[in-house]
Amino acid sequence: MRVETQATSLSWIPSEAVKGYTRPMFEAGISHYDEPPPGRVDDLEALRRADRFRFANVLNVWADFGDDGRVLAHGAGGGGVMGSTTVRLGPLGLTFAAVSLPDLLTETVGEGFVTVTRSAGGRTSLPFPRAAAGVPRWRSPLVWTTLSVTVRADGTSEVTLTGASPFPRHWVYDAEGALILKAGVTDFKSWAAQRATPWGAEDSPVVVTAAETALERELSRLIMRGARKPVVRELKEGAALVRQGEPGASLFLLLDGVVTVDVGGRELGRVGPGAVLGERALLENGRRTATLTALTPIRVAEAGADTIDRAALEHLAQGHRREEFA
Repeated sequence: MRVETQATSLSWIPSEAVKGYTRPMFEAGISHYDEPPPGRVDDLEALRRADRFRFANVLNVWADFGDDGRVLAHGAGGGGVMGSTTVRLGPLGLTFAAVSLPDLLTETVGEGFVTVTRSAGGRTSLPFPRAAAGVPRWRSPLVWTTLSVTVRADGTSEVTLTGASPFPRHWVYDAEGALILKAGVTDFKSWAAQRATPWGAEDSPVVVTAAETALERELSRLIMRGARKPVVRELKEGAALVRQGEPGASLFLLLDGVVTVDVGGRELGRVGPGAVLGERALLENGRRTATLTALTPIRVAEAGADTIDRAALEHLAQGHRREEFA
């Protein structure tokens, strides 16, 4: 029996992830932010031509298994797909191709399974002035993801994001093109001071969260692009965004970082970028039904109750049901 599947990561730069001395470069058009990729990817090449991502990592894996589960043959395909950087100076726009690094591929064959791991990435061809370990540098840091795909004799498969550069944002799609995983944290500062990479000493660990729902993606656009701009807040690791039982009259969009959800002293789950939280208090008695705590440093957009209509909030609440987040 043949079992095969595919995973694709897309890496892109959201506006809220760029901070500090480089932000004016983006505002001036020397570099640019990216629109969020779609929730489903059907045509990667079309996205690349439209300059919708900085790079992609495609990993497809297949294996033939015997009746006893032994691996008879296996293989892997795909590879890194570099995007580009467009510089806008006045009315002109110049596009510079990125520079890729050789893919790193490892394969593990075991009893009834095959696991393939690929690191792919590269760097922009434009200079990036920065200081790393106190030493001035001009060459831009590397961006990469490390994807791991396992196929099993029982026909199942698994996709994991085992490593990634701290910046930019990384999304992972399954064989059907559906968004399934996200890197939960972007850290521009540590990326600029880059030390560990898969092509050097070691990979960089990554905090991974499940992808938000299609409804949450739509609501996030309404929150960020509505007539009334949300208030963007930053919280340190360990800080409480809301506490169970507190009055609440606002909605939250998690822009960056990971939040734990706690009800009655018991952690029920963790959510990452793109999650919309706080709808239960708006729908019911005006009090938070869970405690939301920053597992990592986070950035959230806080919007008023009138930002989203009640029907959408009710739909969101039905989809959550993770003990009614906040």
